[in-house]
Amino acid sequence: MVRPPKPEDEDRRRNSRERATLIAERVKIVNRIKGLLFTQGIFDFVPLRKDRRQRFEKLKTGDGRQLSLHLNAEIGRLLDRIELLLTQIKAVEVTRDALVAPAKGGIESRAAMLMHLKGVGPDFAEVLYSEGLYRHFDNRRQLASYAGLTPTPWQSGSVSRDQGVSKTGNPRLRTTMVQLSWFWLLHQPQSALAQWFQERVKLDGGRRRKTAIIALARKLLIALWKYIQFGVVIEGAMMKTS
Repeated sequence: MVRPPKPEDEDRRRNSRERATLIAERVKIVNRIKGLLFTQGIFDFVPLRKDRRQRFEKLKTGDGRQLSLHLNAEIGRLLDRIELLLTQIKAVEVTRDALVAPAKGGIESRAAMLMHLKGVGPDFAEVLYSEGLYRHFDNRRQLASYAGLTPTPWQSGSVSRDQGVSKTGNPRLRTTMVQLSWFWLLHQPQSALAQWFQERVKLDGGRRRKTAIIALARKLLIALWKYIQFGVVIEGAMMKTS
């Protein structure tokens, strides 16, 4: 059954999605600046440094010349766009921090609960909550299906196997869960989920890490849902210190 989100729930998503768009634009402009400078033999300019303007004014080509007039003007305008993007990203992140901020004397939000887990930062918490965990799910299968992390069965005669995950759910939630799963292995190595992953990879001789990480993403998503919905603490998970 299709359950369209409420207008306020849909609007909440826009903040994290706008940040992703702004980050992508920033990466594109940074790569454009580096590419233009590479053609002039300049390889050590970092467009995101705080002193980028001062360093840019002192740049010289690989053979010791000043940057040409129009190239200098083009890169200057690109730096102006970076300044604007950084300001907008900062404003979006202020909204993000307010969404996942811990409660003060009241009932804590579900997004803030995610922040207690080691390895889960404000970006992960905002995306996970706004893209999926704010919804009501009757069971774990509905949740995994919504994220597109359920296996796709294939059967022909007596042959029956899975073809991988369906990928028919929310793509941002699915991508974020895969990214978080790698972080989970790094920051929560003693958790039951991380140990399950290591044991499974060990049985395959380390050849199926990508397949196993998808399975871990599904298990971790269900565990996070149980944690914020029913207060079930993930087995072996470390919490952040105050």
